[in-house]
Amino acid sequence: MIVSSDSQNGVTIVSISGRADGESAPDLEDEFSSMIRDGSVRMLLDCSDMSYISSAGMRVFLLAAKRCQRAGGFLTIASLQPSCRSIIEMGGFNMLIDCYDSRDEALAANA
Repeated sequence: MIVSSDSQNGVTIVSISGRADGESAPDLEDEFSSMIRDGSVRMLLDCSDMSYISSAGMRVFLLAAKRCQRAGGFLTIASLQPSCRSIIEMGGFNMLIDCYDSRDEALAANA
C-alpha cells in the first residue's frame, strides 16, 4: 500500500494505492493518526488506485472518520473501484461515511 497526501481548499486529500487490509491497516492507522494530530481533520480519501479493502481497512477508515468528526472536521471517500465499493456497501460503511463517485464531487460537497 502506498499513501500520499496533498491539500486543496483546506481539505487534506489522501491518495491510497494498493490494498487496505490486515497487513497494511496498522501503517494506515498510524498515517491517519499523524495527520489528524497535525490538524488535518478535513480529510478526503481518494481511493481510485485502491484495489482491495478488508474489514481491517474499513475499521481504520471508520476510526479516522470518528476522530475527524470529534475534532470538528470530516472524512469522506471518493473514487472507489467497483469491487471496493461493493465491500464497503455490504458492510454498511457507506451509511457511516459519505462516499462520492469522484474527488471533485467530494470536494464540492464539502466546500
